[in-house]
Amino acid sequence: MNDRDTRLADAVRLRENGHPTEAKERLVVLAEKLPDDAQVAYQTAWVHDTLGLEAEAVPHYRRALGIPGGLSTDDRANALLGLGSTYRVLGRYEKAVETLTAASAEFPENGALRAFLSMALFNVGRHHDAMELLLTLVATTSDDPNVAEYRPAIEHYAQDLHETVQSDSFGEA
Repeated sequence: MNDRDTRLADAVRLRENGHPTEAKERLVVLAEKLPDDAQVAYQTAWVHDTLGLEAEAVPHYRRALGIPGGLSTDDRANALLGLGSTYRVLGRYEKAVETLTAASAEFPENGALRAFLSMALFNVGRHHDAMELLLTLVATTSDDPNVAEYRPAIEHYAQDLHETVQSDSFGEA
């Protein structure tokens, strides 16, 4: 293991063990020394988010994502989720929708991306789209046997929550 790997692993371990401030200090120094290292940028973004420093996390996420082939597939998906979620928390809702929509298209199997996209869609007033996405996600991923029993109905109504049937009588007295 080289010096970069050791220092990165130590900083990640600090974050994972509940010492994000110390991890941030180490990662910021490492990021300054290795500005073209996507993994270092990603971990630096993550630790800023952990500390509630979302605005400071954004440039690190963007740098990590801007280095072609710099992240593993899983880390890329998580960095996109982190960036989109961070935009949403910062009130940059349109940017969150844009980021999370593209990420969901790139990683369609990632339910977490769709869950965060539904929140961002809600924030921009696209309530129907948010509910459709979230209900479909629940119907297709839930292990709850009661949800599974009603999966076809949930998926059907997710398409149009305003759908009703016409009736002259409601059977009420």
